[in-house]
Amino acid sequence: MTNLKTALIIGASRGLGLGLAERLSEDGWKVVATVRDPAKASALAALPGIQVETLEMNSTTQLDALQKRLDGQAFDLLFVNAGVKGPDNQNAEVAQLNEIGELFLTNSVAPIRVAQRFAGQVRGSGVIAFMSSILGSISIPDAPDLALYKASKAALNSMINSFVVRLGETGLSVLAMHPGWVKTDMGGDGADIDVLTSTRGMVEQVNAYAGKGGVHYINYKGESLVW
Repeated sequence: MTNLKTALIIGASRGLGLGLAERLSEDGWKVVATVRDPAKASALAALPGIQVETLEMNSTTQLDALQKRLDGQAFDLLFVNAGVKGPDNQNAEVAQLNEIGELFLTNSVAPIRVAQRFAGQVRGSGVIAFMSSILGSISIPDAPDLALYKASKAALNSMINSFVVRLGETGLSVLAMHPGWVKTDMGGDGADIDVLTSTRGMVEQVNAYAGKGGVHYINYKGESLVW
């Protein structure tokens, strides 16, 4: 039987976003996937059942245009994946306003803006997932060399909670997802797991949490994390 579920993935040209698109495509989903530059998304465009859209997530103009193009489409999953590591030196002593502004806008604010725009198009038993990180947990003193990135993910987690309150009574499940330490451009070659393992696990969690409702901070294995 053909799976008629539809997903909207924000940030899918490479790494985890591309991996999510691959897993969902393999499972028979229709996938709408955004990239900043379609010319650099040949691997994504080659997947069956993929609709590639252009979006620079920090641009409200491009977000407005995407919202108009996708008007009337309904989704079972909205997965906001896009994010950046931030400056190489994350010591507060040398932090620059423009670097911090871009980091927090991209990692903390823009994902919520996207979710607010498209939440009304996610079906009632669907899932809205954000690519968070275990480094966003303020309970874990770790990775001081990524202090600014950690802070941006903690801010994302806080804004996810506020977003859920604004949603009100709904059957939607909202996930703050830790993908694991993955071998990507950001995670590096020394990471614990590959993209296939991470994305396969995340898709399993999307399916498991569909229809449950509420907000959940979990990893790709479905294990709960401490905010």
